[in-house]
This record gives sequence, C-alpha cells and structure tokens, in this order.
Amino acid sequence: MLEFTWPYVFLALPLPLIIYKMFARAPRQDAALYVPFFSALSRLQSDNENMTSGRLLNLICCTAIWLLVVIASSRPQWLGEPVQLPSTGRDLMLSVDISGSMEAQDMVVGNRQASRIDVVKAVVGDFVERREGDRLGLILFAAHAYIQAPLTFDRQTVGTLLAEAEIGIIEESATAIGDAIGLGVIHLRTRPENSRVLVLLTDGVNNAGAVSPEQAGQLAQTENIKIYTIGIGADQVVQRTFFGARAINPSAELDEAVLTQIAESTGGRYFRAKDVNDLVDIYEELDLLEAIEQDEQTYRPTRVLFYWPLGAAVIISFLLSLLSIPWMSLAGKARLGDSDDNETAKGSKA
Repeated sequence: MLEFTWPYVFLALPLPLIIYKMFARAPRQDAALYVPFFSALSRLQSDNENMTSGRLLNLICCTAIWLLVVIASSRPQWLGEPVQLPSTGRDLMLSVDISGSMEAQDMVVGNRQASRIDVVKAVVGDFVERREGDRLGLILFAAHAYIQAPLTFDRQTVGTLLAEAEIGIIEESATAIGDAIGLGVIHLRTRPENSRVLVLLTDGVNNAGAVSPEQAGQLAQTENIKIYTIGIGADQVVQRTFFGARAINPSAELDEAVLTQIAESTGGRYFRAKDVNDLVDIYEELDLLEAIEQDEQTYRPTRVLFYWPLGAAVIISFLLSLLSIPWMSLAGKARLGDSDDNETAKGSKA
C-alpha cells in the first residue's frame, strides 16, 4: 500500500500559481546598444517565441517538475503486508561455561573422543534452532562473565556466536558461576514475569567473581527468574599410565550441591549430563517448557520511494534546459558571422 509520510506537503501544490497571480512580472529593460544585424536576430527570436507548441511544452514540463518535487517531499513509501512477530515464548538466557576445564575430552561422539565445549556447541546450537518464538540471549563465562548476545528473536545470530566461542577468549583459569547468574538476572528482570528463564551449564565449582552462586540465586528468586542448572562431564574415565590403567573421575570438582540448591530455590531443576545422550535428553526436556502468552506484535516492511519522483524531476529539468537553449538563434548567428567574414574577404580583394 502506498503511503505518504508527510501528506501536508501537498498544500504547496498551488504555490507557483499563487505567486504568479499575486506578484507582477519584472519590468522589461530595453538595451541601448547598437547592433548592426539586430533585425535579423529579431526575426529569429520572434520566430522562436511564436512557437505555441514550444511554450506549451515548457509549461507542461515545469508543472511536472513541480508536481514531482512535491511528491518527493511528501516522502512516499510502500508498506508491505503485516508480518506477525511471535506472540508466545519465553525470555531465555543461556549461560555457558568456557573455562579451561571445558577442553577435557571425556565425551564420546560416535567412536571418537570429543571435548566438552564441542559437544555443548553442537547440542545447545540445535536447542537454539528449535526455540522459535523465544527471545534468546547468550552469556559466556570463565573467570569473568560477559554478555555475548542480548535477548533477541534472532536465533541464527545467537547460534553463530555460540559456535564461534573459543576457550581462552576469557581468562580460563577460574569459574565465576555467581557472576554469570547475576549477569543473567540483570538482563532478565525487566522482562515480563513468568517468562524469565536462565539455563546455566558448567563443569566446575565457583572459585572467582564478586558474587557467590548462593547470593545470585537469592537475587534470581526475588526477581522470579527460574534457573535450570546443568552439570556436564563424565563421572569416570580410564586413564592409561606407565603403571597400568586406572579409573579417574574428571568431574570431581563439579559442585552439584550448589547447582541443585540454586535450581530448586528458583523453581527450576538440576540436570546431570555425563555423556552426549544425557545432554540431548536434557535440552529436549527443556524444549517442553510451557509457552507464555505475550502481547501480539506486528510490523509492516517499508520501502522508501521518494528518490523515484525526485530523479524524474532532475531528468526533466535537464531535458528542459537543453530545449530552452536557442539553437536556431545560435545557428543564425553562426550564419551571419560567416556572411560577414565573406563580405570582409570580398572587400579586401577589391
């Protein structure tokens, strides 16, 4: 649908006619120079001015230029069909641990070992793609917590930022779980109630940051933010040494008690992901979160069109300027000049 942003500009359409009627034409001043070939030029000029069709064309062009300029000034735009934004969903913030321990290769994908962070990228990335209708945000944390993507409907960008996260972009020697929760609370507390969810994934214990996980959990509880915590890491890995094979627990530092306490105090749950299948099942269960109705929103794609009438006005002005040049007079002057040169040449010969 065509729409004009500033339709009141059309009130200026009769302005040239008003000026023409209200203001007298400038008085004509006759030149006092003597021109020997004035009579010939006068005839050429009279012939040019007597061309009624030329004056009519000039009037039509000027009228079209003014009309096009007024249309361009009203800023025309084309509005597309209304597009409805998702009206259901949650405000879901993902908080992912990228500390150095996430490089541990205690996960098995197919028949090969894989690091925890690679498995998380694959599983969480698929989870992000399925969360149509949710506003998603991404927090990365190690020794510090940083917001990587604010809440947005753009799932593709969130997935890309998660896939590009690398161990080492944040100081990796420690894990600030409390700061990660606190940062999530800051970005979720302004959203509608009953739709605020934080999913935190870690493989360690809080040993850095300005806020303890318990304090951050209490703040989340006050702000009605539901937290789901996920502890990732195998519980047993066979390590071969010079003295033989022995079983070790690569997740010995995982603080399951604190993660469980935080989740339950906010109405969420704690999940334990010991392998890839566990992690996939956890995110499939998170997919079953009940959607919350939100205000329906629509928008209409807009395409600006003012440059079309403006460009047409410029082109017509250029053509009109070419037509206004007295080509016949110039040709007549050229012929008179040649005739004078011939007369001068004949006189010199005589």
